[in-house]
Amino acid sequence: MFTGIVEEVGTVVAVDGSADSAVLAVRAARVAEDFRHGASIAVDGVCLTVTDWSQDEDGAVLRFDVMGETLKRSSLGGRSAGDRVNLERAARVDSRLDGHVVQGHVDGTGAVLRRVPGERWETVRFALPVELARFVAEKGSIAVDGVSLTVTAVGDDWFEVGLIPETLRATTLGAKQPGDAVNLEVDVLAKYVARLLEARS
Repeated sequence: MFTGIVEEVGTVVAVDGSADSAVLAVRAARVAEDFRHGASIAVDGVCLTVTDWSQDEDGAVLRFDVMGETLKRSSLGGRSAGDRVNLERAARVDSRLDGHVVQGHVDGTGAVLRRVPGERWETVRFALPVELARFVAEKGSIAVDGVSLTVTAVGDDWFEVGLIPETLRATTLGAKQPGDAVNLEVDVLAKYVARLLEARS
């Protein structure tokens, strides 16, 4: 489980594989401080398991096995060397939950539609797959590339968020441009409520 509070922005070193699977190598500093083999790390909001690592003069490189299903459902299949990614270690049970409950199980992908700069923040509109729209509510939570955000407005196939200066600085969302793909994870509580209502009817 994660909180959606990004700890650092890492850099993709390599993506080796095919349409069925890949090995993703990411250079990291902070999240590599206390990782172990088998640790869960959210990479752009996708929960991945550390399967190997190496150390060089520039720091640690963590490697993750990525299966075909993950490549299909997320934007990781389009990553290449040099891309920057949001990183977060799994939440500790003895710490505050500053964001919201994020599982790292991407529900689909969207794309940046537009950015509107404000005096102290930016309003960003994202495309929203129609099948996910029922799980997204104004003032509700959503994870975009692993970043816990509050929805400020929502339509049938889009939603908006406000990005404060810290989010723009500390995550990859500050550099995303219209057309760029993002990973989306809707609130898990909304999914369970919808499932219970479906079961009752």
